[in-house]
This record gives sequence, structure tokens and C-alpha cells, in this order.
Amino acid sequence: MPSPRTRRLLLDHQTLTSRLAGWPLIQISGTAGMPPEIYRFTYNLRGLYVAPSGEILERQVHVLEVNLSLGYPRRAPQCRMLTPVFHPNFDDSMVCIGDFWAASEGLDDLIIRIGRMITYQEYNTKSPLNGLAAKWAAQNPSLLPIDTRNISPPAAQPPDPGSAVQAAQSGLPGPADIPPVVAAPLEALSSNPPAPSSEEPPTPPQDPWTEKISLV
Repeated sequence: MPSPRTRRLLLDHQTLTSRLAGWPLIQISGTAGMPPEIYRFTYNLRGLYVAPSGEILERQVHVLEVNLSLGYPRRAPQCRMLTPVFHPNFDDSMVCIGDFWAASEGLDDLIIRIGRMITYQEYNTKSPLNGLAAKWAAQNPSLLPIDTRNISPPAAQPPDPGSAVQAAQSGLPGPADIPPVVAAPLEALSSNPPAPSSEEPPTPPQDPWTEKISLV
């Protein structure tokens, strides 16, 4: 008979694959283990990152790694971004989820919540991991959220991301339907609306899981 942890991992995988099936905004792009203990999620959402020039720019693709350690679900999943994010509750090594994680929370709900965080639909400036991002968010509330779309898949049959007809019928806006945010260089954080930038976000970094993760 499977252990309680194994049963939880199986339930998480079943719930995630069912809930995110066909959903264009959040996709399971890789797993490791059977049942999976490591996930990679790709978010097709608008968020922010800091360019080498110091400008705060948009990017539309974000990759998250989730590691379900031996202490899971009593201990929170270990979450870190594989692509750069400028947000009060993210740093290079982790995503701050300790304030709201509980063993009774579903992993699917957590993944959707992190999507809301990436888009600045949710953020906490009181105990930030990134103080500069917290300062920027506090000074520029009129620019937030970066992406206003509903991150959670609909309860009914989700639209096929490859079908333009279904997307139109669903009323789901694409990235082109949302006006871009205008951001400022880090060294010039202020409440004044900064000038827009035409610089394109860089290509996401090379996948570090080429041999370890089986694509789904």
C-alpha cells in the first residue's frame, strides 16, 4: 500500500494535469520522478524583470521549478524561478510562499497563486525578499497589476490554446490585448511615470533539466 506521501504526490499530479489541461496561461513543461517530485511550470503571463541596463522591463514567459521535498506536504514546496523576475516576494533562490502554505492546500492552487504573484495581482511589500521591487511597487500602484487576466483555468472545459476560434468565443484576452506597463530604471525609482522602453526581453535561459526532466 502506498505511503501517505506517495498518495499525496499521486493526487497532486492527477489534479494538476486535469486542471491545467489545455490551459494556455500555465503549462506543466516537465516532471521528474514517478510519481513526480519535481515539476517545471511555464507561465505565459506578463511580469517584470531587470535588464542589464537597469531598466525594469516586461517579459511574457516565466519558468518555475517546484521541488516536493521529503517533508512535503507538511513542509512547503521549494519553489524557485528559472527565469528572472522583479517582484517583492521573489529572489534568485526562492519564492516566498511560507506565509500562506498549509498542508491542506492543493499544489494546483499554489501554482495558480504564484501566477497571480508574477503578474502583481498579489504581492506583499511588508516583508519582501526584494526590497527594491517592494519600493517600486509601493511607488507605482497605478501600473499594477501587470497582467489583468484571470490566471485560474475555468471550471468548465478550458479553451484549446491552438484554436483562435475557441479563444475568441471564450473572451480570454491574449497578451496583445493588454497595454504594456511602463517601468523605470532601478536607480531612478520614483512615483513619476517613467518613459517606455522598446527593448525586447531576452530569450529564457537554456533549460537545465534537458536530461533530468521528461517533457510532458
